[in-house]
Amino acid sequence: MTPLSVLPNNVFSETLTEYGELSLRARTIHTLQVNVGKLCNQTCHHCHVDAGPSRTEIMSRETIEIILTVLRRHPQIATVDITGGAPEMNPHFEYLVSESRGLGKTVLDRCNLTVFSVKGKSHLPRFLAEHQVEIIASLPCYLEENVDQQRGTGVFARSLDALRQLNALGYGLEGTGLALNLVYNPLGAQLPPHQRELEQAYKDQLFSRFGIRFNHLYTITNMPINRFLNDLYAQGQYEAYMSLLIENFNPHSVEHVMCRSLLSVGWDGRLYDCDFNQMLDMPVRHDLPQTITEFDYEALARRPVVTGQHCYGCTAGAGSSCGGALA
Repeated sequence: MTPLSVLPNNVFSETLTEYGELSLRARTIHTLQVNVGKLCNQTCHHCHVDAGPSRTEIMSRETIEIILTVLRRHPQIATVDITGGAPEMNPHFEYLVSESRGLGKTVLDRCNLTVFSVKGKSHLPRFLAEHQVEIIASLPCYLEENVDQQRGTGVFARSLDALRQLNALGYGLEGTGLALNLVYNPLGAQLPPHQRELEQAYKDQLFSRFGIRFNHLYTITNMPINRFLNDLYAQGQYEAYMSLLIENFNPHSVEHVMCRSLLSVGWDGRLYDCDFNQMLDMPVRHDLPQTITEFDYEALARRPVVTGQHCYGCTAGAGSSCGGALA
């Protein structure tokens, strides 16, 4: 048997063929996911972006203007999903948010919560509320020890403070229209538990212990790339984790994987099928437009998707996407 560590990148495509899905193709571009840079105020063990305080990759104002031009021309792109790093660390973050909202787009901010405590960022909760930005916030557990283990000492306490600020502004409360969704990542080399059951546990624990409310919980599988991949190798768990993902392949999740309706834009304007492909430097297929400057909706909205071994992370168990479980 071929060792998992040397499996060819097309092995996922072979799995799709076994289940009658000859190729994975996009169906539309409903969401433009924009990675505005790798700069972050945290260094998390599971981070697939390998983000941190020393990263210098930052999306320029010029690239943001091109993105906004694309959004103006294509009303069918309904959602702008802003990610990083800590996206709020980009000096043009607020401009991208306000202009996108002015175009009538739904805007998502993938927030680590602790960025609100960074000098010069304390106004962000109110800014996000005023622009009715949906917040998708990382909180890998409702227990302090587990969160600090994955994300750094003191992160849990600062995250709770940020959540209280957001609740005070109406985030996570019924009738306000201000959506606050949390993200769970497993602490190690395992699949996430059942999303709906874990969401209820989060809601019970966070409200009973801290008085905190939120709308939904998204469970996201740790992807075997970058920092998490290095941890797997260091702990001798890579083969076991890949076996876990492959053995739990769920064909029902393929119908809903995010690359069917999402296009990812890198900090330098290059185009990818998803944020994970972006971090592996796997751009869209070579015969397609490669940068946001060359954007062609018709070509990209029906594109064949570039796949690799890491795609098993999106299709294992209940499936995983930027919007949580799939099946």
